[in-house]
Amino acid sequence: MPLHFTEGQRVTVPTGVSLFPKELPTPPRSWVERVYNITYWEKANKGGHFAAMENPKLFADHLNHFFHSLSI
Repeated sequence: MPLHFTEGQRVTVPTGVSLFPKELPTPPRSWVERVYNITYWEKANKGGHFAAMENPKLFADHLNHFFHSLSI
């Protein structure tokens, strides 16, 4: 079931996105930002659906950068 948002509806929680080249296609950032509070967006140079197992250091680096991007 695809996500459906009504006009003006937003997810306000800070959201991080890591894009891996062997993963399913992702909509453009401008589309995602319409409903999500994107605070981190990074494209990886390798990896796929199981990125945490395929390249754990890269995945951990993305997580680390996302959490450091939050102003708490």
